[in-house]
Amino acid sequence: MSDDNISLAGYHRAPMIGYHRAPLSQKFGAPRQPNLVALTSIIEMIAPYDSPAAFAGLDAFSHIWISWQFHHNYTNKDTHIGKAGTGFRAQVRPPRLGGNQKIGVFASRSMYRPSALGLSVVKLESIEVCDGRVLLIISGADMIDGTPIIDIKPYVAYSDALSNAKSGFAPTVPDLLEVIITESAYAQFMTFVYGGRCDKNDNDNGTETENKNNKKAIHAKNHSVATLIQQMQEQLLIADIETIKALIAQDPRPAYRRAEINTPFVMRYKSVDVSFQLIESGQLQITAVVKVSL
Repeated sequence: MSDDNISLAGYHRAPMIGYHRAPLSQKFGAPRQPNLVALTSIIEMIAPYDSPAAFAGLDAFSHIWISWQFHHNYTNKDTHIGKAGTGFRAQVRPPRLGGNQKIGVFASRSMYRPSALGLSVVKLESIEVCDGRVLLIISGADMIDGTPIIDIKPYVAYSDALSNAKSGFAPTVPDLLEVIITESAYAQFMTFVYGGRCDKNDNDNGTETENKNNKKAIHAKNHSVATLIQQMQEQLLIADIETIKALIAQDPRPAYRRAEINTPFVMRYKSVDVSFQLIESGQLQITAVVKVSL
């Protein structure tokens, strides 16, 4: 047996069937569990798994299971398949326990797993066929942009939702912090929404109509796959400010730094970097919204 075959013993190879396209390109700020924030994103299927025939009947389900890979956990190819056991963490420190208490990795949903595999249930908003290829429009994902997708299955309520299940150290939804935004940061955000135009009026019906039209544009049949993905990843909408607040309200800061007052943190969302900090009132305050080069 060759060295390559020996090194791969005990591993299962799975094809990547698609990629997750999302407004969040970095781990910081991503929800720690699915369905905590109704963030819209796209699963871009790749050939030969992008055939519409493979999705016949899936539109009858409201939610789907996604198997995926924690692709940002490995910066060295030696920590991937090829050197068994490299980088394995038997215990982790869940943020839910304050980042201080250790538990076994298999008693957690930590991203640092031997398989580097994630599992999430998300809402299936729609199935779109663009350029002959399937795009799944989903919401509630806890995956970042570029995440490799390994499998998709329908969520079946009678077997997948167990009312008598126990949830260990995470029995309830995490507490949220109140998020506020400074006037200057809001003005920066609105400037990027309107592209520097001077005809904006937050109180007119045109703003609401424009926002609705932009949110519906992702379903347009005459756009290319690349155009739809780029729009979802880069174009700021008025509604995005509420999504940004919802993401920050989860408090993405490391557990050991959550008592720090006036310490700036930066979350990248679409085409902007959003700076925020904890202030003395106990609120998380958005202090700046800055355009980034993508």
